[in-house]
Amino acid sequence: MGVSHYDLVVLGSGPAGEGAAMNAVKLGKKVAVVEQNAFVGGNCTHLGTIPSKALRHSVKQIMDFNTNPMFREIGEPRWFSFPKVLKTAERVIQKQVQSRTMYYARNRIDLYFGHASFVDEHTVEVQQENGHVEKLHGANVLIATGSRPYQPADVNFRHTRVYDSDSILQLTTTPRRMIIYGAGVIGSEYASIFSGLGVLVDLVDTRDRLLSFLDKEISDALGYQLRKMNVIIRHNEEYQKVETLEDGVVMHMKSGKKLKADILLWANGRTGNTQDMGLELIGLKPNSRGQLSVNENYQTEIEHIYAAGDVIGWPSLASAAYDQGRSASGNMENTGQWRFVNEVPTGIYTIPEISSLGKTEEELTAAAVPYEVGKAFFSRLARAQITGETVGMLKILFHRDTGEVLGIHCFGDQASEIVHIGQAVMSQKGEANNIRYFLNTTFNYPTMAEAYRVAALDGLNRLF
Repeated sequence: MGVSHYDLVVLGSGPAGEGAAMNAVKLGKKVAVVEQNAFVGGNCTHLGTIPSKALRHSVKQIMDFNTNPMFREIGEPRWFSFPKVLKTAERVIQKQVQSRTMYYARNRIDLYFGHASFVDEHTVEVQQENGHVEKLHGANVLIATGSRPYQPADVNFRHTRVYDSDSILQLTTTPRRMIIYGAGVIGSEYASIFSGLGVLVDLVDTRDRLLSFLDKEISDALGYQLRKMNVIIRHNEEYQKVETLEDGVVMHMKSGKKLKADILLWANGRTGNTQDMGLELIGLKPNSRGQLSVNENYQTEIEHIYAAGDVIGWPSLASAAYDQGRSASGNMENTGQWRFVNEVPTGIYTIPEISSLGKTEEELTAAAVPYEVGKAFFSRLARAQITGETVGMLKILFHRDTGEVLGIHCFGDQASEIVHIGQAVMSQKGEANNIRYFLNTTFNYPTMAEAYRVAALDGLNRLF
C-alpha cells in the first residue's frame, strides 16, 4: 500500500472543509479531501442547514397559502404531512451535492470517501467501505469534521419516539403533539416548522428567555410570535427523566411538571466529531464537548494541524465555517491576507427570521455607551404591505454623539438578507461608519431595504 502526498489533507467536506480546499487550490496547492459519508457536503448539506431551511421555506409557503384571503376564493386551506414537505428538502440536497461534487472535480481536488484516522502527525489512514485502505501524507492537515447532536446517556435515543435534530429528518409520520427540549437556535427553528404544520409544540427552555444572546426586544418578539402559533414555551425548566411509552413520551421535569407528547425532539447542544480519529496518538485532546482549541491562525497545539468549523465551537454557523476554512488554508501560506472570524451576523430561520450584528441594547447600557435607537416597523413599509409580510422591524443602535452604527437587529421576513446592508456600513473605518449613510443614500422604492432610511430618520429625530 503506497502513500499519496499532498500539501493539504482536509478531513470533512462541510463548509469549513470546502472553503479550505478551494482556497488552497487557488494558492497552487495539491489538496485531498476525506469525507466519511457517501456524498460531499457534510452535515450542513445533509442533516443541518440545508434540509432545515428548505423545510422552513416549504412550511412558510403552506402558511402563506392557508392564510391568504385571495387563495381562499379558489379553495379551502390545505394540510400537508411532514414526510411530504420533507421531499422538497431532499430535492434541494440532491442539487447541492451535484453542485459541490462538480466544484471538486473542476478544481482537481482528490476526494476520498471513508473514515479517517491519524497514524502520525502527518499521515492519515482512510478506511473505505469496501475494506480498502488509503494512506495520505499531508504537509498540513485541516480537521473540519463538524459536530453532531449531544445525546445524554439517560435518554433512550433508540426508541422510535425519541429524535435529535439529525434523526428528525427520518420521521415518517406527522405527530399531533411534540416536546422540543432545548430552545436554542435549532429548537426554536423546529418549533416554528412543526407548529406551522399544525403540530402542538411544548418548547422547553432551560433559561429565562428565548435566545438570550439576542437583543431582548427581538427575543421577546420571537416568543410572542411562537405563542401566536400555539407553541407553549416553558422557561426555566430542566428534565429529570424521560419515560418512553408505546404510544408516546413523558418528560418528567425537576419542577414536578409532566409533559406528554407523541414524540420528543432533543435539541440541547452539540458535540464535536473528534471521536475515533486517533487524536490521542498525536497528542491532541478535545474538550468535554469534543471540540478542539485553536489560535487566531486556526492552528491546534500541533503547528501544521489546523481545525475549523463546528469542531472548534463558536459560532457554529455554516457562514462562519466557510470563512474559517478559507482563513486556515490561507494562514498556511503566511500571506497575512486572512482573518480570524470574530464578527458574524446571526441568521436564525424561525418564522419570521431573525438576524443581528453588533451590540445589543443591554450590552451598550452595561458599558455606559451613550446610544440612541432608530426603528422601522415592517407594517409601515410599502413593500411589506404588498407582500403581506408585515410582522417585524429593523432596529439600528448608534452612538448619539458620533453617529457610529453599533448594532443592527432585524426580526421579520428576509431579516437574514436585510442585515447585510447594515453590516457593510458597520465594517467601514472611522467616520464612514455613520447612521447618516442611510439618510444620504437613495434606496429603491418599494423595497425592504428602505427600512434603513426609515429607521435612520426615526433615530436621528430622537437626538436633541
